[in-house]
Amino acid sequence: MTPADLSLTVLRAVRSAVDDGVLAIPAADVPRAVKVERPRPGGHGDYASSVALSLARAAGRAPIDVAEVLRERLRRSPGIGAVDISGPGFLNFTLRDDAQLDLVRHILAIGPKYGRRPPTGERDQPCYRADVRAAVTADAVRRILVSQGVLVRTGCEDAADPDWALLGVRIEAQGSRGHLPTDIAPLPVPYTARELLGRLGVDAARWGLLSAAAHDQARLGDELLHQHEGNPLFRVRYAHSRTRALLRNAEQLGFHSAAERHVEDGQTLAGLLGDHPLVLASAARLRAPDRVARHLEATADALLDFQHTVLPLGDEKPSAAHRSRLALAEAAGTVLAGGLALLGISAPDQM
Repeated sequence: MTPADLSLTVLRAVRSAVDDGVLAIPAADVPRAVKVERPRPGGHGDYASSVALSLARAAGRAPIDVAEVLRERLRRSPGIGAVDISGPGFLNFTLRDDAQLDLVRHILAIGPKYGRRPPTGERDQPCYRADVRAAVTADAVRRILVSQGVLVRTGCEDAADPDWALLGVRIEAQGSRGHLPTDIAPLPVPYTARELLGRLGVDAARWGLLSAAAHDQARLGDELLHQHEGNPLFRVRYAHSRTRALLRNAEQLGFHSAAERHVEDGQTLAGLLGDHPLVLASAARLRAPDRVARHLEATADALLDFQHTVLPLGDEKPSAAHRSRLALAEAAGTVLAGGLALLGISAPDQM
């Protein structure tokens, strides 16, 4: 069960409780979506939701009572091992032991589009300040919003610079000042698009502009070009290329990936892969591509720690454990490639 699946499962429980009259909530107050996230301090399990707290006022009941109603409807749901209540009414979910296998199979079946949502009918028109960092940020925001099913048309507060296209920016509406508030305005940089392209190239320039939060200075030093573990862009792209190399090496050894067994020491990596849809949704809501960049860094680091156990060693024969490890690594590569694509950055198969 992925976080998106869990979110839908909780939403269905809310709607069924309302339809059955167990929760007396007006239809207008029934949420269109339910947020699930990693448990906060004091919580436990794999994921948590505060939906009971948000519904309590409309239901005219204490949050813990609403949580108990939902708990009874969720505890036997496929993929959920346990549902507990913590604090004033937080729902805490522990997924079944085979959830990792379901997650890996799901990612491999969907491919780089994992974490993306179908069209929602929602429309948005972000407006960005007329400078290169804002333009690249707006382009990434557009990609992320589209991945979440939103129909997007970006606007620039002033005349767009055609050179922004050199960094992959798709220029749409221009001169929106007076019609839309300028809501994408990260700290500017003292460079033009041509200067960044000439010194760093498209991929490094975009990473440098996007990986820092909007209120922080962009990281645009020459270290972005170094093929060294101290360069986060290199680590992310290298981690992706390692997954491709593992698949090639496994093929030479006569086996392929298959999610057949739970990988105990892959829990950290699997948890990050499971969080990917939540990160995309958060980045879209907050218009913060840096959240995607940070998540890719964490995923890459977990994959690079895990990779050494994927292939058989010495005279060891490939087993179900190796096939499952390879499947988890392949799923990680899929998430890295999809996340980089949303930032407008390439994911090479070899480095």
